[in-house]
Amino acid sequence: MSAEIDVRERGANQQASDRRLFMQLQVFTGCFDGKPLARALESARVEAALYQDVNDPRGVGVLAMSEDPAFFAVALPDVLNADPFAALSLRPELTMFGRTYASGFEAALDDWLFQRPRRTALNPAWPWGIWYPLRRTGAFARLSPQEQGTIIREHSVIGRAYGDADLAHDVRLACAGLDMHDNDFVIGLVGRELHPLSHLVQAMRKTVQTSQYIETLGPFFIGRAIWQSPLPGASSRG
Repeated sequence: MSAEIDVRERGANQQASDRRLFMQLQVFTGCFDGKPLARALESARVEAALYQDVNDPRGVGVLAMSEDPAFFAVALPDVLNADPFAALSLRPELTMFGRTYASGFEAALDDWLFQRPRRTALNPAWPWGIWYPLRRTGAFARLSPQEQGTIIREHSVIGRAYGDADLAHDVRLACAGLDMHDNDFVIGLVGRELHPLSHLVQAMRKTVQTSQYIETLGPFFIGRAIWQSPLPGASSRG
């Protein structure tokens, strides 16, 4: 008799959920005016942030999100294959796709999986964003759960300190089996200003996880939001 496989997300106090939020970043070049793109996303009611690419004067990034993965195979391509997006060129090397996940300690599981990522990525007060994938080494997977926990906590303490100071806020997505380059995670850092986000990446390089157990990091997409779909009770901006 085969063992039952449980694919639910689990939080503290026996919370469990079989739902999660998928998020995808797609980056384009050849854009001379982002306003028509914002209008197209708004008209299609796509839950997303539209970024101006800092490293490409004609570059934009669309960070879209949905609980239904079919959205990224059907509805979103309909928008991105039509005008005004049809005139742009996709940069597939910067495509990132992942899902929210729980580590088992979340006090409010639904908020962690669905609301917090939306509040972070769509907050008009935090327009700057750095998004990047990463893959850990196989050696990390062979560590005991206790050793892994110690390494991850060091990383988390630093990130929490930046968040508490309103310098940088993170979105963490799992992408095993979803990423074309076999990465493990997609990380988004957002905030009011760009420098603290860069500063956080620099600070993280000194941790055991980054210095010893990260095999690949990046490529990095750096952008500033020029449009975000509104959260409940908020208005859109263009």
